[in-house]
Amino acid sequence: MENVTEETSNPFGMRVDGRAVYGYGDANADFHVVGESPYAHGGADTGVPFTDSLAGERIQSVLHEVGLLAESYADDPDAENLYLSYAHPKVTDGPPTDAGFADMERFLDAELRAINAHILLPVGDRALDYCLREHTSLARKLPSDAAALHARQVRGRGFLVVPVRDPEEWEAGDRERLLGTLRAILDSDYRQTKGVATTVG
Repeated sequence: MENVTEETSNPFGMRVDGRAVYGYGDANADFHVVGESPYAHGGADTGVPFTDSLAGERIQSVLHEVGLLAESYADDPDAENLYLSYAHPKVTDGPPTDAGFADMERFLDAELRAINAHILLPVGDRALDYCLREHTSLARKLPSDAAALHARQVRGRGFLVVPVRDPEEWEAGDRERLLGTLRAILDSDYRQTKGVATTVG
């Protein structure tokens, strides 16, 4: 595939009012991890999603183990076939509001269209709610509960969605389940997952 851009930080030149943690990684990625916000998952100081936080340490470790990150943890990770972004990229002093998430959706929509990844990994309930509503036909059938759907494969409209429980809340077995799912996807012809029935749906 031809490179969209060689930039790894905010490769599409997104601009929101105030400080923000923009998307980061391989703009041609097949795997797109969507977190909630800098407040929830880190990066306010580094400018990179899933850094400077326990959630970042845990998710980066899994992504490294399956070969999508070069290091087990870094503030400027070397991502291959992987893109990281937030549903609410603005830096806030507290949890973003419902109105704030709604206002930011257009930026995530634009990133998803630009990258056109095959696999979406929404981290936490907020990101999962967005992915179920906007990119599957299952929003009324499945709960926006990342813990309940953790590491399952959900067939979406043009995507395979793999919900991820908030890493700060992982319990025994959660890390291993996610590793197992990602390894199974990577071992398959995952680029043919669009429109193919999977475990859920």
